[in-house]
Amino acid sequence: MSHPQHTRTNRGRPSRGHGRQRPQNSRPRTDRRPGNSGPSGEFALPVTVTPALPPVDSFEALDMPAPLKRTLARQGLTTPSAIQAATLPNSLAGRDVLGRSRTGSGKTLAFGLALLARLEGRTAEPRRPLAVVLAPTRELAQQVTESLEPYARSVGVRTATVVGGMPIRRQARALHQGVQLVVATPGRLRDLMERGDCVLDRVESTVLDEADQMTDMGFMPQVTAILQQVPADGGRMLFSATLDRNVDTLVRRFLNDPVVHSVDLSEGAVSTMEHHVMHVSAADKQNVATRIAAREGRVIMFLDTKRAVDRMAAHLLANGVLAAPLHGGRSQPQRTRTLDQFKRGDVTALIATNVAARGIHVDGLDLVVNIDPPTDHKDYLHRGGRTARAGESGSVVTLVLPSQRRDMTRLMSRARIDAHTARTDAEDPELTRVTGAREPSGTPVSLPVRAPAQSSQQQRPRHGGAPRRRRR
Repeated sequence: MSHPQHTRTNRGRPSRGHGRQRPQNSRPRTDRRPGNSGPSGEFALPVTVTPALPPVDSFEALDMPAPLKRTLARQGLTTPSAIQAATLPNSLAGRDVLGRSRTGSGKTLAFGLALLARLEGRTAEPRRPLAVVLAPTRELAQQVTESLEPYARSVGVRTATVVGGMPIRRQARALHQGVQLVVATPGRLRDLMERGDCVLDRVESTVLDEADQMTDMGFMPQVTAILQQVPADGGRMLFSATLDRNVDTLVRRFLNDPVVHSVDLSEGAVSTMEHHVMHVSAADKQNVATRIAAREGRVIMFLDTKRAVDRMAAHLLANGVLAAPLHGGRSQPQRTRTLDQFKRGDVTALIATNVAARGIHVDGLDLVVNIDPPTDHKDYLHRGGRTARAGESGSVVTLVLPSQRRDMTRLMSRARIDAHTARTDAEDPELTRVTGAREPSGTPVSLPVRAPAQSSQQQRPRHGGAPRRRRR
C-alpha cells in the first residue's frame, strides 16, 4: 500500500501541509452536520476541508521510522487497532487529528507513534520540550510514559513525566536536562511554567489525551492557558472517549482543519462487555458487595466518597478479603503501591472513587462493580472502561437501591446501554453466576508489606539523562 510521502522542513519535522500560520485564537473551518447530536448531548463533529488519508491494515504500511516498526514487532504488534489504523496515516503526515474512541482501544499508540516519528533524531534545549501530552490524572500520565518507553528508546527520544504528588524540583531538573517529550497533568505543568522551568515556545506537537475527563475534572482553564503558550502552527491531536460541548470548545479554538475519526462510538456498544443492574435492599447491599469482593479473581469497586472507600476496604480486610483503598486523599507513593499490589494480585479488590481510578489500565480485569451508582453517564462509561479492554470480555455490575431506580434508568438511556436487570440478594445463585460471589472466610487479613515497585521515571533517568543525585 502506497501513501503520499511527507516532506520535512529544515527543522526536521513533517510539513503541516497547510501553507500558512493561523492566529492562536482563530477557529478552524468547520461545518455542522444536522441531526448529529445524540442523546448524550455530544456535538456534531466538524467536517474536514481536506480529505483524510485512508486507513491502513498493518503497521508495516505506515510511513514511519524503521526502529518504531521493529519495536512494534518485538512487542508482538502487527495489526493496528481501529483508532490507530484510522488516525496514524494522517497524524504522521502532519494533520491535526480529532479522535473519538473508547478507553482501552489503543489511543496511546495512536498518538504516541506519530509524536515519536516526528521527534526521531531531534534534540531539545534545556527547559524547552518539542512535544507535550496532557492527561487528566497522575496514573494515566505515568501509564502513557511507560507504554511509550520502549518506542521512545528505539528512536533516542528522552521523556519526562510531570505530575502532582511528586517532588517538583526533581521534575524541574529533568526538564533542565533537555527532554523532547513531556507527559504531564495540566496543574503540575502550569506550576513548572510559572516557575520558569518549562517553556513551550518550541513545542511542535501537542496531544490532549482523555480530553473529556480533563474538562469534567475542572482543568479547562489550565488546558486553555497551556495551549495559548504553544506556537499556533504546531500540530494538535485530541483524543477522547466522548466529545461533549466542553471538548467542542477546545476543538473549535485550537485545532486547524482536523481529520475526524470516530470509532467504538459507545462503551456500551462493546460486544465483549456485559452490563447488569442489580436491585438490592439497603439492608443487604453491603453483604452483596462483600460476597462479590470475595470472588476468585480481581475486581474494581466504586463508591462515591473517600470516607466510604476507606470504610469498605477496612470492612473487607476484617472479613478476609485482600482489599485496598484508592482515592485522592492518599499520597502518590501510596496510590502507586496500591496499583502495583493490585496488578500483582496481592490486592484482589480495589476500592476506589471516580477521580482516583480514571485512566487505570489493568490487564485481564473482567469485573467492575458500582457499589454506589454514578450520577453521570460519562462516569459510568469511564468506570466500565476498566474492563473488556483490547477485545477481552468483562462485566459491569451496578447495585441499585429502590430510591435510585428511576435515576439509573435515565442514566442507562443516556449511555445508550441495554442492561440485564434483576432483583438480587446475597444468597441469589444468579449473583454467583454473574460475579463469582462467594462467602468470605471471615478471618481478618492484612496486606503484605512489600517495597513498592518503582515506576519508570522513579527507577532510572530518562533516555540519555544524567544520573540523578540523591536528595540530602
